[in-house]
Amino acid sequence: MSLYNHRLNRAGYPEVKATVRPMTGADLDRIMYIEHSSFSTPWSRQAFVTELKDNEYARYFCLELEGKIIGYMGLWLILDEGHITNVAIEPEHRGQGWGQYLMRSVIAKMRDEGVERMTLEVRVSNLAAMHLYEALGFKPAGVRKGYYFDTREDAIIMWLELE
Repeated sequence: MSLYNHRLNRAGYPEVKATVRPMTGADLDRIMYIEHSSFSTPWSRQAFVTELKDNEYARYFCLELEGKIIGYMGLWLILDEGHITNVAIEPEHRGQGWGQYLMRSVIAKMRDEGVERMTLEVRVSNLAAMHLYEALGFKPAGVRKGYYFDTREDAIIMWLELE
């Protein structure tokens, strides 16, 4: 079942069919490719399996472009808040607006479901992600010192109030 199914007319690109839909276990081969090409310390396949099967608070979505998964986003719903756990777009499609498209689609779905605010953490060095989140309306609200265990890098905590 598709959450959003749009034809996008993007400058310099033919009209394409993009779909944001719930992630399933059948998507994991493609998700693992994107995960490993996106993060220095990627999640394991078992972590995604556990999230999909056992975490009642978890919601994961895939972004398909012409039927091929090119990105995903996960979050935990706790009361009226959504905590974004991960967002990734495959390298070949970065810088084309697909991360923003995916996030806007999921944010709209969460708003429709009564979520009042969303939060995430981002590495202080990940300026591209911070710019994306700020463009979506997220505001910095604090720092988690040494948050990332691989580098002990700090994380910026960002919040978005949904209206």
